[in-house]
Amino acid sequence: MPKRNNRILLMQNRQVKLRKTEKADLEFFFRFQLDEEANYLAAFTPKDQPDEAAYVEKFTRFLNDPTIHMQTILADGTIAGSMAKFEMNGDAEITYWIDRNFWGKGIATTALSQFLEIEGARPLFGKVAFDNSGSQKVLEKCGFVKIGTDKGFANARQTEVEEFIYKLE
Repeated sequence: MPKRNNRILLMQNRQVKLRKTEKADLEFFFRFQLDEEANYLAAFTPKDQPDEAAYVEKFTRFLNDPTIHMQTILADGTIAGSMAKFEMNGDAEITYWIDRNFWGKGIATTALSQFLEIEGARPLFGKVAFDNSGSQKVLEKCGFVKIGTDKGFANARQTEVEEFIYKLE
């Protein structure tokens, strides 16, 4: 088995876990999404992101929405990010956010692999900014296939940005 896969397997067994998102987790998620570099890579972020009250109100509604499946990513017991399945225009889509302190450690790939075991919606779509190679690799390692491109206004960049569309059957 390649070295990278061993590391991911090790992380699945010992370090990375998912659990149902709780309202108290939203404070961590709010802080994570204030990171400028992370926002730039994510590109497609909410307009009201610096407003903590609006953020918590919005995501508290999401916690109670039966069409949204939210999980908190824990790395060695520390909140490292979030992952969710939501529905947009009748399609199931995946979204995730990893705190920059945890980038490059295989955590997103491990968490997405675990999430796909408990989330049965298929097809499942993922969208990522054209220059976010880290997220592209995560989706591809988990079996998503790039099926197209689109353009949209990216709040974090204040311009139109190309995004790649991925699909998991």
